[in-house]
Amino acid sequence: AAAACVPVRVCHQEIVRFDLEIKAAVQDIRDCPGPLSALTELNAAVKEKFRHLRGRIQELEQMAKEQDKESEKQALLREVENHKKQMLSNQAAWRKANLACKIAIDNSEKDQLLQGRDTVRQRKTTKESLAESASNITESLMSISRMMSQQVQQSEETVQTLANSSRTILEANEEFKSMSGTIQLGRKLITKYNRRELTDKLLIFLALALFLATVLYILKKRLFPFL
Repeated sequence: AAAACVPVRVCHQEIVRFDLEIKAAVQDIRDCPGPLSALTELNAAVKEKFRHLRGRIQELEQMAKEQDKESEKQALLREVENHKKQMLSNQAAWRKANLACKIAIDNSEKDQLLQGRDTVRQRKTTKESLAESASNITESLMSISRMMSQQVQQSEETVQTLANSSRTILEANEEFKSMSGTIQLGRKLITKYNRRELTDKLLIFLALALFLATVLYILKKRLFPFL
């Protein structure tokens, strides 16, 4: 029984290896961009791997039937059943990947055909497009020329307006200087007048004080001669 475990273990490892290789090959088919010849080569490789996998599963099933212990036999048969289910799942995934790849290749070929037709149509309309583009460019240049002419005219008007504004500002500045001189002269006159007024008030006060002193002196002499 110990000697029989070695081929069983080896067979199981090979089944796992072929299962992983099949999954990777199915993914390659799903991602295959074409052409159909490349897809055919991938499918041939997958078929070969399925053939090896199927043979190893059959060998494992035969080994299970040859086991002396019923428990080991049933365990191996359950394992064989799981491998068969996994193989069927891989086959279904293989079919789906082939279908998706063929649809993608067909769509790619249709797109290429449509692009070819579009290229022919584009060649037919190239001359018309060039003529229309030339006409549009000419119109655009004329429009740009008109806009530049208007901008130049507006610039001239703006310069003239600025020149007039400058003259007005200079005249206002001169007038302001003249008014400033007049205001300063008026300020000096007002200051001088204020000083004259203060001097007049002082003289009036002194005259009034002198007058009062004189009156008091006269009254004193007449009323109190003995003093």
